[in-house]
Amino acid sequence: MLLGRERPGSSIRDRVRAATDSELDNVPWLLRLTPSERRRAAAAVVVGEAEPGDLVCRIGRPPTFWFGVVEGLLKMSNDNADGTSMTYSGLPPGGWFGEGTALKREPYRYNIQALRRSVVAGLPIDEFHWLLDHSIGFNRFVMNQLNERLGQFIAARETDRLNDPDVRVARNLAALFNPVLFPGVGELLRITQQELAYLIGLSRQRVNEALRTLQAQGAIRVEYGGLRVIDLGALRTSGSAGKEGR
Repeated sequence: MLLGRERPGSSIRDRVRAATDSELDNVPWLLRLTPSERRRAAAAVVVGEAEPGDLVCRIGRPPTFWFGVVEGLLKMSNDNADGTSMTYSGLPPGGWFGEGTALKREPYRYNIQALRRSVVAGLPIDEFHWLLDHSIGFNRFVMNQLNERLGQFIAARETDRLNDPDVRVARNLAALFNPVLFPGVGELLRITQQELAYLIGLSRQRVNEALRTLQAQGAIRVEYGGLRVIDLGALRTSGSAGKEGR
């Protein structure tokens, strides 16, 4: 079942149920399957409701599901020996994650935690491997996921070395709007400035300042309850001109 933090009388396990038709409609890889494969996979998918702070995946635990975000916002992070936490990625709606761990059936090397109330879908790991063995469409989806994620983490490593907070915010926003990894986001990302600050590792005040700058540049528009991307290319290449000119 889905993993949750230790909380008396309440965990994600207690809130697992079958996926509704509307939730299944938002699972991107189901569209890549043949009708018979789709029926089998849809019957196997379950969803759980995660409260803020719940752990969907925990370091050291073996994978039992391949997970995706139906609603809400999760973060992928690791805790360091000195008590600090390193955030690798935010996980908005439409994102499926952990395929590398599921492929190798090895224990998780990171935590996945809910930043807000979220609905998380899970495909049992045995069904995940059955689809790998039988479905060309599913294999292509997973291969594209791995390739896109590799590019994302390479870009994230470069971003972490930048000293310009405005560029860091821009690049991290571009990653959250990735249409391949997070097709459920579209042009509007439901996120607060505090949540964005958690993901980037900056103060909320500094993130607010960077967002005002990016809005003035025409790259985004700050709306009630979220951010709308106007120019994704500008977010992805933010800071590049300055670096080339040095």
